[in-house]
Amino acid sequence: MVVAKDYQYYLIVKRANCSPEVQTEPSNKRVKPLSRVTSLANLIPPVKTAPLKRIGQTLQRSISFRSESRTETLMPPRPWTRPAPPANTKRRDSKLWSETFDVRLGHQMLSSKEIKRQEAIFELSQGERDLIEDLKLAKKAYHDPMLKLSIMTEHELTQIFGTLDSLIPLHEDLLSRLREARKPDGSTETVGHILVDWLPCLDSYNSYCSNQVAAKALLDHKKQDHRVHDFLQRCLESPFSRKLDLWNFLDIPRSRLVKYPLLLREILKHTPNDHPDRQHLDEAINMIQSIVAEINTQTGESECRFYKERLLYLEDSQRDLLIDSSRILSCHGELKNNRGAKLHVFLFQDVLVITRAITHSEQLHYQLYRQPISVRELQWEDLQDGEIRLGGSIRGAFSNNERTKNFFRVSFHSGGQLQSHSFQASDAFNKQQWLNCIRQAKGAADSDPDPQSMDHSDSDSSVDSPDCSMDMDTAEASDSTTGWPGSAQMDQTDSSSSSRPAEV
Repeated sequence: MVVAKDYQYYLIVKRANCSPEVQTEPSNKRVKPLSRVTSLANLIPPVKTAPLKRIGQTLQRSISFRSESRTETLMPPRPWTRPAPPANTKRRDSKLWSETFDVRLGHQMLSSKEIKRQEAIFELSQGERDLIEDLKLAKKAYHDPMLKLSIMTEHELTQIFGTLDSLIPLHEDLLSRLREARKPDGSTETVGHILVDWLPCLDSYNSYCSNQVAAKALLDHKKQDHRVHDFLQRCLESPFSRKLDLWNFLDIPRSRLVKYPLLLREILKHTPNDHPDRQHLDEAINMIQSIVAEINTQTGESECRFYKERLLYLEDSQRDLLIDSSRILSCHGELKNNRGAKLHVFLFQDVLVITRAITHSEQLHYQLYRQPISVRELQWEDLQDGEIRLGGSIRGAFSNNERTKNFFRVSFHSGGQLQSHSFQASDAFNKQQWLNCIRQAKGAADSDPDPQSMDHSDSDSSVDSPDCSMDMDTAEASDSTTGWPGSAQMDQTDSSSSSRPAEV
């Protein structure tokens, strides 16, 4: 029975590997400057040791900070799983336009600017071809085999793949129009009118992108099933995958969507001012920017709703109207307190929520750890390395090892007393990102005049002095007597969050 299942896996992967679209890919890969920006992750500074996790997330707005220690928990392969032999990774044909067609039209050599324009138009066309191949591959090599072998249910696959099928004919239509506009000599005179007519179809991306956060969460959960993990690993080791996992394929449409403004600007850049295509290109750029902004807004709201639904309140007093009314999740991720406990912190537009990641009903949830803190009342301080006291002990104040690095403190007034939380980020860059997000959220909240709000000042050391404030994490030992249930009620997990944002 085991051998039969192995053979079924082998046949599925072999069929996908022999697909016509993939088999013809040569190994000569050319990287073009224009094609380097494949997602919004490339438009923001890279994280050095703790990469920003950009899945399913909003297109631009939310940032998730992931620590390397929060690795995904996966079931180990079964003993009967045999390692696949190393395979040569298939690569795509990424030839330039000038390598495909003759740069001399008739007996006249094209100018350098016109060649660059044709290269940009060709890149747009080839990108559509590659996208269509990848979407078809995702269905043929992943969706259909998992359904046929009952590795996942049809309902689960529908949740993970969303409306991916509906995107294929949409892009086939654009590719067909671009090819029809190409002359026999390989040159294309105008594309602006094609784009202006086609771009409204991208509204169908709303549902697909809005589903990505929930899809990624379900996929991560299903990977703990050894059959799912084994199948995906076999696909990853097969040449057809190009060393991309399933989520890379599912995230390709979003990456393509945010690349359109860059592609169109590149075509416009090399289009002469008196060219008949220029006016339509200007209109197309305005259209795609508006479409991306609208999809970004709806995706951001969907992501915010998803995480709000995952919050677990142990007491009614923990509920806050600021959470219910939030439509934007600015950032979230894992931080540690000064006792070394792992926390998952959410910064919504008007409130900071401190939670513990737990497993509840076999799903990842976030149990509130402290009372939510209004951003209006929030004050922050960047702590120097070695300044924090670990676990409230005096010896921790004089320690200068890794345990006392990358801390910052947030303070707020509660019951007439100044209280604070000290957080440790995974590295200095991660800490700076958190401080930037808090600063921006605080600035947005303070822009609406409120006589009770207090402006933060970096030089105001008396506000955050340990002598006049109480660090709530130092008093963690008294949780059991103060009505804050610990994690003993539910199993705590180290599963990390999944979320994608950036800034165009």
